[in-house]
Amino acid sequence: MVRRVVVTGMGAITPIGNNVKDFFDNVMAGTCGIDFIKDFDTEAYSARVAAQVKDFDPKNYMDFKEAKRLERFSQFAVAAAEEAVTDSGLDFGNTDPERVGVIVGSGIGAIGAIEKETNTLRDKGPKRVNPLFIPLTITNMAAGNIAIHFGLKGICTNVVTACATGSNCIGEAFRNIKHGYSDIILAGGTEGSITPLAVAGFQSLTALSTSQDPLRASIPFDKERDGFVMGEGAGILVLEEYEHAKARGAKIYAEVVGYGTTCDAYHITAPAPDGDGGARAMKLAMEEAGITPKEVSYINAHGTSTPTNDRVETLAVKLVLGEEAYNTPISSTKSMIGHLLGAAGAVEAVVCVKAIEHGFIPATIGLKVPDEECDLDYVPAVGRTGKVTYAMSNSLGFGGHNATLVFKSME
Repeated sequence: MVRRVVVTGMGAITPIGNNVKDFFDNVMAGTCGIDFIKDFDTEAYSARVAAQVKDFDPKNYMDFKEAKRLERFSQFAVAAAEEAVTDSGLDFGNTDPERVGVIVGSGIGAIGAIEKETNTLRDKGPKRVNPLFIPLTITNMAAGNIAIHFGLKGICTNVVTACATGSNCIGEAFRNIKHGYSDIILAGGTEGSITPLAVAGFQSLTALSTSQDPLRASIPFDKERDGFVMGEGAGILVLEEYEHAKARGAKIYAEVVGYGTTCDAYHITAPAPDGDGGARAMKLAMEEAGITPKEVSYINAHGTSTPTNDRVETLAVKLVLGEEAYNTPISSTKSMIGHLLGAAGAVEAVVCVKAIEHGFIPATIGLKVPDEECDLDYVPAVGRTGKVTYAMSNSLGFGGHNATLVFKSME
């Protein structure tokens, strides 16, 4: 039996708010969370800005001992999961722990720990390497530590598809519940990789913006865009089978109705130039949702602010929506929070659900210079009110990974 899947709780740690309310209030206000990197010396770097999480104290979400055992990406994940579970009103003492799972991924994991312990090995020798180095580092530990934190014994896994990670994790959780394997899954993505090596690596790929103006660094769909801005944080959704949620009187934010995932099979970093892979993911998600192009109220674009991505994603939207592409509001919240890599799709899923709840379409802030190759309605500079019935979220990752989610209002 195919079952309905709904969102009953959300949590977020972001560069513009360490909870969902503060985050979305700042999204509606068009707040930019990008600034010069504070955590290490960037004098030798051409990319010097990032969207860092501010004022995050893991001890606000977990005890000191637990916090010490977790790297930054896992701390973000547990913190966002704590908020999401509290928001959902779930009491795990009254649920079967074997029917509750976790699917939370990270694109990179604890690259900061790798850097630190590599230096320890070089400077002090192998016996001084942290004995927790491996469990601190591996990407499945975000999911594993959430499960340990709450005592959840169902599926516990992580999908790692670079910048599509968060969306793929939510999509796979949706399918798992839809087809009866679980009743509840905490799903999403997390990332904490604004480190000297990671920034240098992306910089060497010429993927990062070299703008020295934080307000003109992440400018998706703008003709002057020159690369993405690294961000960090986490987004977690509580996905729940509809009848289960209804039986316990849960607040239901939205329904997950579509998921599409494809591969370009083209290049390790560049998207297929005709937009076919992303278009097919959108088409599959819309088919599962049973909607036409005219019914799409809002698209939260991948919109990284790289010259190629934004042009190709525009082509993909046109392939799927046809002439309706010109009537559909599209925006990239990466203009405010940068690119959260493995957490991007999860935090953007939170944006889609909140857009439905509030009837608000976020802006692409900083979009000033039109690009003739990006000629759709990108909601420049200022967000707008409007009924959102179906919200679609796109994520595109290195390796050619594409993932699209469709959320529906419960009205």
